[in-house]
Amino acid sequence: MTDEYEPPERETFDHDPVAHAEARAGMTVGELATEYGDGGIGAANLNEAVDIHAEMLDDDVTNFVGLAGAMVPAGMRTVVADLIRDGHVDALVTTGANLTHDAIEAIGGKHHHGHADPEDGATEREHDEQLRDEQVDRIYNVYLPQEHFTLFEGHLRDEVFPVLAEEGTVSIQRLTAELGRANAAVNDRDDVAERAGIAAAAYEEDVPVYCPAIQDSVLGLQSWMYGQTSDFSLDALADMDEITDQAFDAEEAGALVVGGGVPKNFVLQTMLVSPDAYDYAVQLTMDPPNTGGLSGATLDEARSWGKLEKAARNVSVYADATITFPLLVAAARERVA
Repeated sequence: MTDEYEPPERETFDHDPVAHAEARAGMTVGELATEYGDGGIGAANLNEAVDIHAEMLDDDVTNFVGLAGAMVPAGMRTVVADLIRDGHVDALVTTGANLTHDAIEAIGGKHHHGHADPEDGATEREHDEQLRDEQVDRIYNVYLPQEHFTLFEGHLRDEVFPVLAEEGTVSIQRLTAELGRANAAVNDRDDVAERAGIAAAAYEEDVPVYCPAIQDSVLGLQSWMYGQTSDFSLDALADMDEITDQAFDAEEAGALVVGGGVPKNFVLQTMLVSPDAYDYAVQLTMDPPNTGGLSGATLDEARSWGKLEKAARNVSVYADATITFPLLVAAARERVA
């Protein structure tokens, strides 16, 4: 008769068995996120992200949000604007493209459902050549008629730039604030069915919007062109003072990073010149970390740079942010409530 088997001593084994998530009719999004926590891999990470983001919604936490990617054309505009209006964003770092598309919706333009793949047997090239002939721009499966850019350019030249030209050289944050003011004013004046959006919400709630790579957008191109024939110009470094002061003054700080690129790094690098670092951080990305690129770099890697506190709560969720972002926000709000 063999001796009874005794497993070896294990220091790292966690006796927390994976359960099996349930998906029931009538579940709330918060309940679904909790079910994710019973599972593993990405499901467990998303549940942890909800937990961390719920803690970040505390009034004592200063929240920095990085917003990259085509989040406005993809329909995430209201989620961001509502976070701002509800006091859950203290600083927004985003792209000139998101601000461009946000303004287009604010003044009456719309994005439309399109096709990522060709139809009727056409090749992808033929599909996009046809869109070019029809003056329609494609963002994966979203279409935007080019006349909306003309509308946007007129909006800048009539409603935004003249005020700033009187001031001469201004910070990028000053430009985004004036854009928000103008978006809100035109939205109200013209009784636009769509809400005024992200920049308008930030202006009205006195939340600074930083756009460190503004040159890489139609907003940046138009700013440069207007500056050729006026005293208007942008000081690319001026915003460093304000966002650094916010980091210095924060008792606790949280980073919500949607996508990668410049917004992600601008949010995280702010803590390099602060005596403290982020206490909370959530990243939503599809970029893998093994390429060594910034967009996929883990938040644990950011800890090695001093951007996160050693004891910070953080998690990265690797999935399409148009799926995870609204789920994260809704579930965290439910947990707080």
